[in-house]
Amino acid sequence: MDRINQLLRKVPTWLVYIVGLIPVPLFLYLARTGGLGREPIKAFEHELGELALKLIIVGLAITPLRRVVGLNLIKFRRAIGVLAFTYVALHLLVWLVLDVGILSQIWADILKRPYITIGMVGFVVMIPLAVTSNNWSVKRLGVKWRRLHQLTYVAAALGGVHFIMIAKGIQLEPLIYMAIILFLLAYRLPIFTRKLARQ
Repeated sequence: MDRINQLLRKVPTWLVYIVGLIPVPLFLYLARTGGLGREPIKAFEHELGELALKLIIVGLAITPLRRVVGLNLIKFRRAIGVLAFTYVALHLLVWLVLDVGILSQIWADILKRPYITIGMVGFVVMIPLAVTSNNWSVKRLGVKWRRLHQLTYVAAALGGVHFIMIAKGIQLEPLIYMAIILFLLAYRLPIFTRKLARQ
């Protein structure tokens, strides 16, 4: 594992952003060529949202991976978080512009449809996280920066609930995502951290 960590330290953070954004042009190409099915806008919107949730989960998994198996991805955590916010914003943008497109209808949907309300709250929660994901904010906020970024846990839970609610009927995939999120959040509870400290 030490060898892997040494190799990871040589990987520039900007490469994570480039690789992380590759799906965007790919999805656009598939949408234009019929690769996303009969409802390409809905499919595009869904793919962006699901990828955002995957990135949030990866971000949550970084600490357990370091503590349990020794894999150190801390260097890339902020980049992964910014990418997650980017995909959430794109997911929202596709819904606003391509899916709904009518301002009055957008506001009505946010108020009347709980899954959209929860999704919007999750997006709002992520805004301060994205804005402060830089070295200047870390130095400026100090200890408060860590406390602020605990909102990641709230955003992750809201994202999982949002995914479950948009699914038609009971589907296994959203439930698996939610179970993973709950596990990663539960891992951070004092009872687990104390056990790890004694090992």
